[in-house]
Amino acid sequence: MHEDLYASRARLIANADADRRAFERSLHDGVQQELVAILVNLQLARGLCETDSAAAVALLEDVGRDARIALDGLRRLALEIYPPVLDARGLVVALRSAASDAGIVVSVDAEVPPGCPPEVVATAYFCCLEALRSAVGRAAVSIRPDDEELLFEIAIDGSGLASRLGDRVDALGGRLEIESEPGASRLRGRLPVVSRSQTGRGSPP
Repeated sequence: MHEDLYASRARLIANADADRRAFERSLHDGVQQELVAILVNLQLARGLCETDSAAAVALLEDVGRDARIALDGLRRLALEIYPPVLDARGLVVALRSAASDAGIVVSVDAEVPPGCPPEVVATAYFCCLEALRSAVGRAAVSIRPDDEELLFEIAIDGSGLASRLGDRVDALGGRLEIESEPGASRLRGRLPVVSRSQTGRGSPP
């Protein structure tokens, strides 16, 4: 039991480090480069204002377009870390927003019990989000309370679904199952919504 717990925690740390490195690469190779280009073009536009106003205007239009692209990139990176809508409006709205951004047909049928712990809500969200990213056609998301657990299921058109979130689910005392076949995959998970101290089971060894 102790070895399994330590191994699970080690994988969680390794995955978190990998995510941070991927975020740094995305920030450096994407948004940072776009912002540098914007600064360069702004300097060029400033010089053109006195010599070629038409060219300055055209260049400023390009700067505005690049700024919007950079803002979109920052928004995507922010969502990778933690979507603000998850805290502001809840899991159901956050999932529907993610489904809209996925660019595929997604149905969301979700119910979250009042007082569901935030770590449970976040884990369910990121499991569903990972599944949606693997979808190539349609997807269906179902979330419902069951006694003292939150059950979630995601069925997608697309094979090869794999989750790096199994350790996070395990750390919360939950279970995660993945079924894959050619052209279709299904992810099922369950997470306890009542702490161990509340149920009288005590802390894990």
